Amino acid sequence: MGHYWFIISGIICGLCASAELDRFEQPSNGDGSLSFLVIGDWGRRGAFNQSQVAFQMGKIGEKLDIDFVVSTEDNFYDNGLSGPQDPAFEESFTNIYTANSLQKRWYSVLGNHDYRGDAEAQLSPLLRKFDSRWLCLRSFVVDAELAEIIFVDTTPFVKSYFLDPEDHTYDWRGINPRKHYITSLLKDVERALRESSAKWKIVVGHHAIRSIGHHGDTPELTTHLLPILKANDVDFYMNGHDHCLEHISDTESPIQFLTSGAGSKAWRGDVKQLNREGLKFFYDGQGFMSVKLTQYDAEIVFYNVYGKTLHTWNAKKQFVDHSSI
Repeated sequence: MGHYWFIISGIICGLCASAELDRFEQPSNGDGSLSFLVIGDWGRRGAFNQSQVAFQMGKIGEKLDIDFVVSTEDNFYDNGLSGPQDPAFEESFTNIYTANSLQKRWYSVLGNHDYRGDAEAQLSPLLRKFDSRWLCLRSFVVDAELAEIIFVDTTPFVKSYFLDPEDHTYDWRGINPRKHYITSLLKDVERALRESSAKWKIVVGHHAIRSIGHHGDTPELTTHLLPILKANDVDFYMNGHDHCLEHISDTESPIQFLTSGAGSKAWRGDVKQLNREGLKFFYDGQGFMSVKLTQYDAEIVFYNVYGKTLHTWNAKKQFVDHSSI
């Protein structure tokens, strides 16, 4: 399967909150740039245009010579995996994302639908024996030299999953007591961001901090996670959950909120009318997002199911010559 190398530091622990987030090294391209795709809410055995989105991802991935893929979850519908041997893993992942350009590392955490099955199945090293691209943990850091990407397990933040689960059963092994889990995770995220010297700081979670889609803003993340992102100069927060493509600029900081949750089933016309401050782009169809970073520039591009560019956003980084300071 493709050529990539990675170094695992620390112990991979899917069963408990660690004292420090696991770290993975992901080298940049030879020219110092970094390119990757972002896809979310996808695993439906090819249905709801998942296969068509995957085909276009392959084309764009080849064009950009991507280094890896980020999944913003939900990974497998409707109720995650039943266990490591669940055929849905191959039917919704291995057999769908077959393009040569997509044979790179896939970094993922868990979405709310993933917690409705055997959550620990997706964290199991057994899946990497079936498909070596797959890497899924609760929370972790990818050190890509130019950028550090902190993946955050946002599902336990949402109180309603615990207080009013409706007809759903969630696999909370390794999470309870919830308050302790969240407190420890926030400390780990804050420390990882504070100690990062990367040019670009990116945080990935399943749930939106800002969105005008079906679910809207996530109050628990706005209250607990967003202040940490602002205090540590995070550039991008990337998420899924709302089945759309979306770009919102924070009105109080440089943070860009980027939703890529349109990997299969989309919600046409399901738009919130409130809190549209900073809205740059919204699309209620299927598609995905690409990210290209250099020392000085970032380019974010959203594509639809036909590979057509819908929205492009460019940013520049100030260069500081520390030798003259």
